[in-house]
Amino acid sequence: MRGVAGRATAGLPSMARMDCVDNTGAKVVQLITVLKKGGVARRYPSAGVGDMIRVTVRRGTPETRRQIFNAVVVRQRRPFRRVDGTWVQFEDNACVITNERGDVKGSDIKGPVSREAAERWPRIAATAKQIV
Repeated sequence: MRGVAGRATAGLPSMARMDCVDNTGAKVVQLITVLKKGGVARRYPSAGVGDMIRVTVRRGTPETRRQIFNAVVVRQRRPFRRVDGTWVQFEDNACVITNERGDVKGSDIKGPVSREAAERWPRIAATAKQIV
């Protein structure tokens, strides 16, 4: 099995706030850390499109607020380059809440999902309505 070619520029540093675009009840989440990312000493981790992250819910329903979840970044504002040479940039930073295996907790994803996230996480690709 070969990995996904290329790597999106990490445009979301720790403590970044982003929209949660699924129907789990969370509206705004804050990035705590990036999972499975080998770091450098004294450097805060940054996340890019397709990375699994740990988030805390800042705005949402009372059941989801102040809880910690795993999530996957599906859009980022920072431009990143694809393997074919095109540059991609979205108008917001967005993620979907998942479990440890990458299964989406909600049943709907609002807005487009980047191709990098859809190739890496098949359950997100199945739930997404539009892949860009």
